[in-house]
Amino acid sequence: GQLPSWLQGTLLRNGPGMHTIGDSKYNHWFDGLALLHSFTFKNGEVYYRSKFLRSDTYNCNIEANRIVVSEFGTMAYPDPCKNIFAKAFSYLSHTIPEFTDNCLINIMKAGGDFYATGETNFIRKINPQTLETLEKVDYNKYVAVNVATSHPHYDSAGNVLNMGTSIVDKGKTKYLLFKIPSSVPEQEKKKSCFKHLEVVCSIPSRSLLHPSYYHSFGITENYIIFIEQPFRLDIVKMATAYIRGVSWASCLAFNKDDKTWFHFIDRKTKKEVPTKFYTDAMVLFHHINAYEEDGHIVFDVIAYTDNSLYDMFYLKNLSNDFEENIKLTSIPTCKRFVVPLKYDKDAAVDSNLVTLSSAATAVKEKDGNIYCQPEILCEGIELPRINYDYNGKKYKYVFATEVQWSPVPTKIAKFNTQTKEMLHWGQDNCWPSEPVFVPSPDAKEEDDGVVLTCVVKTDPKDPPFLLILDAKTFTELGRATVNVEMHMDLHGMFIPQQDVKAETE
Repeated sequence: GQLPSWLQGTLLRNGPGMHTIGDSKYNHWFDGLALLHSFTFKNGEVYYRSKFLRSDTYNCNIEANRIVVSEFGTMAYPDPCKNIFAKAFSYLSHTIPEFTDNCLINIMKAGGDFYATGETNFIRKINPQTLETLEKVDYNKYVAVNVATSHPHYDSAGNVLNMGTSIVDKGKTKYLLFKIPSSVPEQEKKKSCFKHLEVVCSIPSRSLLHPSYYHSFGITENYIIFIEQPFRLDIVKMATAYIRGVSWASCLAFNKDDKTWFHFIDRKTKKEVPTKFYTDAMVLFHHINAYEEDGHIVFDVIAYTDNSLYDMFYLKNLSNDFEENIKLTSIPTCKRFVVPLKYDKDAAVDSNLVTLSSAATAVKEKDGNIYCQPEILCEGIELPRINYDYNGKKYKYVFATEVQWSPVPTKIAKFNTQTKEMLHWGQDNCWPSEPVFVPSPDAKEEDDGVVLTCVVKTDPKDPPFLLILDAKTFTELGRATVNVEMHMDLHGMFIPQQDVKAETE
């Protein structure tokens, strides 16, 4: 096929790429050592390269020829000769463990630099052209967080907004929203943008020892949206996991009888909206988008009724016949919540406060809390992406992978949130990854551009390829076949040519 001439830049992808080291194996697919890969578009041609992230974790494991650094689903024991008392002592001296820097989930831009990110307090700077691993950044040096999301947001000035959890710090557990500036003052050019990191606001956790797990958050023009879900980390269990010989993943628990609380932070005042909004128990990983309309916040998420998704990816479950063996007990559901921030304070109890035309409701209760029920937009999509120029604004299109009862995507989809129409691309024995939308330079409409996705084939002898689709029609424009073994990955970003520093080719 042919690529549009304007498509110039690099698609960077990140995900787990090595699950066996020497005789040791990781338990979980999300634990594998990070493998970066890139597709560079230049004058109608595509160049591919891949490289393992040379994290401290990678180096220690390779040197020992076995897994010596613990990951979320795999606990590692560095020295089997140590007796239990020495182990216990060394462990109790740091309740919150020293986490891995195997940043395998996403790519983030901060300042003019690019970083591989995971969900711990560490990120790794990388060179987007050579995929070389550069310095390690510890968020904890600049803000008191033990974990942070790998789905930050970017404002119009290029500042990064992200969230992390501060666990039992000075007797409190809280969620911190922080901002990393896009540039530093002229006189401090040698300093990193992290030195100027500022905490925008903090939200106390409803429980000191059971903070909510979250993978992303939402943003509109004036508000930050944080969802505190009843899928929680048990800090006491986590602190003793090493001694008990279990993984940290076993310290996560979902309570289906609990509520899911919505927090809205005013970006100007940095204060939380005092009204308490909630919905039924749900588990979510990905926010899609959010916007404001007539005094309401409208936000779209992909939610589950349980936490079975994480369990699916234990490697023992991902055997050859996993399609027959594993079925999600909860299909991902695209839910739209409509939350009235400005409503009649004298409204009757049990009345629906939503005045927009939507199937979503928000019902006032006796105690002043507001119970929200979503409109179901569609089912069976995950890894959602949008045209990021519409982030925080009213929008139409979601580009996503399509999953049915198995967690591994079989198609990619374009979903119209207004008409509910869906377009698909899929082929037999093809497993696509998260689709990334790239707008065309003279775009007039939201879907003017292309969609990029890496496709892995079932048969290892069939080479994988990068697929380029017209985002409007979802017709194939071209594919670039890569004659190497490629792995399914998680997330990534497209970097336009002008944003990649002009380093020597």
